[in-house]
Amino acid sequence: MKQLIAVLLLASQFALAQKEKQAIMADIEAKKELYAEKAMEIWDWSEVGYQEEKSAKSLQELLKSEGFQVEAGVAEIPTAFMATFGSGSPVIGILGEYDALPGLSQAAVPTKQAREGIDAGHACGHHLFGVGSAAAAIALKNWLKDSKKSGTIQFFGTPAEEGGSGKVYMVRAGLFDDTDVVLQWHPGSANGTGATSTLANKTGKFRFYGTSAHAASAPHRGRSALDGVEAMNDMVNMLREHVTDPTRIHYVITQGGRAPNVVPDFAEVYYYVRHPDVEQVKEVWNRIVKAADGAALGTETRYELEVTGGVYNILPNEVLAKQMHENLQIVGGVSYTDEERAFAEKIAETLGQYSLPLEVSEEILPYVSGVVGSASTDVGDVSWAVPTVGMRAATWVPGVAAHSWQAVACGGTTIGVKGMMVAAKSMALTGLDLLKNPKLIEAAKEEWIEKRGDNFKYEALVGDRAPALDYRK
Repeated sequence: MKQLIAVLLLASQFALAQKEKQAIMADIEAKKELYAEKAMEIWDWSEVGYQEEKSAKSLQELLKSEGFQVEAGVAEIPTAFMATFGSGSPVIGILGEYDALPGLSQAAVPTKQAREGIDAGHACGHHLFGVGSAAAAIALKNWLKDSKKSGTIQFFGTPAEEGGSGKVYMVRAGLFDDTDVVLQWHPGSANGTGATSTLANKTGKFRFYGTSAHAASAPHRGRSALDGVEAMNDMVNMLREHVTDPTRIHYVITQGGRAPNVVPDFAEVYYYVRHPDVEQVKEVWNRIVKAADGAALGTETRYELEVTGGVYNILPNEVLAKQMHENLQIVGGVSYTDEERAFAEKIAETLGQYSLPLEVSEEILPYVSGVVGSASTDVGDVSWAVPTVGMRAATWVPGVAAHSWQAVACGGTTIGVKGMMVAAKSMALTGLDLLKNPKLIEAAKEEWIEKRGDNFKYEALVGDRAPALDYRK
């Protein structure tokens, strides 16, 4: 009899949990039009890193209207903010991004077509990221309010993920010190999650200064800043043979002079270094600095270095990832209407060999572990400060790559919104599990501490510099 009672009790608890999850998903779905409107508003503005004034304000207003207490301008960043609801433990943090990418203007059409008067575009779907995360935070707030349970929801408005390292300054400022777990997601062309990592990354601008002169009548009096940049680049390109396989080094010459007959007295080159191990990033970066030293010496120029960003690799967490995968399976994928399918088919035609079956958007990818992705994100720094989990949702047509015009186009349609809703619901359900079961948080923290190491001490790759608020100007 006791065994039967126990089974019945477990069945009752399971039924109640499923009922609560269905209610949370219904709560999010009921506000779909509002969330879609907010996302398309931010898509339309397409504000780049640290210039997201309207986007940040829109999200703050949404959260304020739902009873969150908002603190704007945190971590010395005008467009960064925190929104908080509730009190006591556990404390669940949710990340929201909203910066666009320069030079990727695109209309919400299935052919390449820039928007008139607009330079930037949401080619990484951060307009969906911010609003979808806010939707999850609001749903969890409503559950806390109705259940009268202890718990705190923190929404972190995080600007300038694209090369500006916004979250790094927020971590450095201690904003995550009281947070137990952080949830986040990212737009993509499929639905999935797992205990995966990313590449650590450090970025900076090397500015060379020389002496201008007439390139024909007085070349001997000139010292070319462009020579300094090119000499540096030559040495770095030779360095590529002598770094480990996972290392990635990218650069662009942002300024190289204005006229061939004037010896340039100023030139600038912008560098990125990536590697799965943050210590390797530091080592390669120091070698690149030595190349700059040698280039300046050999060309009789001088240079100044501004470190514009730097992020850690993501520290994966199996406990949290498995829980999120379970909830993503409950939510399910994205199905297209006939109109959306026609749009998707036209987008797929532009992808060539990278096109995937449209049905991929309806599926949930198998759980993965131990994979290191090729991108970098400032979520990495958050994951070393607090146990963190993320997922991807199909906001783009299957096969579409991030940072492409196709991603901008998809993100400006109902296809993007549908993927956003999958993410919002999956994060909210995972947050609910954590609020109701503190043992999950304890297990996640134990894993996190073991992977991070007892002697770990966080040191931001950006050093003690102030946020690079003008890095996109």
